[in-house]
Amino acid sequence: MKRMFLIYKTCMKANIASAITYRVNFILNSLIMLIGNVLFPLVTVFIYNSNASFEGWTFKEALLIQSVFILSTACAGIFFNGIMWNTMSHVVEGTLEVVLIKPTSSLFLLLARSFEFESIGLLGGGVVMFVYALSGIDGMTFSSWLLFLLLFGAGLLVMFGVALIVAAISFKWVANSRLPEMFESIKSFGRYPGTIFPKAVVAVSSFLFPVSMIAYFPASTLLGRWEAYFFIAIIPCVLFAAFGIWLYTYMLRSYKSAGG
Repeated sequence: MKRMFLIYKTCMKANIASAITYRVNFILNSLIMLIGNVLFPLVTVFIYNSNASFEGWTFKEALLIQSVFILSTACAGIFFNGIMWNTMSHVVEGTLEVVLIKPTSSLFLLLARSFEFESIGLLGGGVVMFVYALSGIDGMTFSSWLLFLLLFGAGLLVMFGVALIVAAISFKWVANSRLPEMFESIKSFGRYPGTIFPKAVVAVSSFLFPVSMIAYFPASTLLGRWEAYFFIAIIPCVLFAAFGIWLYTYMLRSYKSAGG
């Protein structure tokens, strides 16, 4: 365990040093990422300023959901989303052998190398928005915070599983860059209150493809508006992550050379 921690720490330092070396590129990428994700909360601001609303939700409650969505996206970007692009790059260039010959888990090493410091700006923006949204909300308890962290972690498992599944597919289908875009479209349902959607959409986004766990469920626990099925939805989140790990490990063994 200590050895794996040291490996991750070394990879993290290397990625941070690389990002800081190209300061202008780092700042621009961080700003673009932040601005791109803040556009949706701005839409919410416009909706509520025009005397419209998400039925049954105040402005700060809706903003809380979207701030949690940004926090989840930022954490995924920092810790594991990069494995998709790193794997695709290795497969196309035929350089995965460099990873495979290392005396450690190839999956773990690729994850460590996927640490992306550029998402730190997005994380900071999400924290500011999160604190602002919480300033108008009362009644939170220690238990609600624990439940929030539990569901927030489950939401990360969903994104982790998807990242691994997309990365694993690239071993056989190299030109699959559209798959992350498809997931982003599906994931967008998680940034809005589930009560505004038909029951069929709620069922799909809760159990079949549990994107509601990315933001709506965790934020609802802080607001005291949680339902029992929120916790049942943790099961498919764990299954997504487990399947992603299994599929990536299985497909890794089928790697031949450049092009998959």
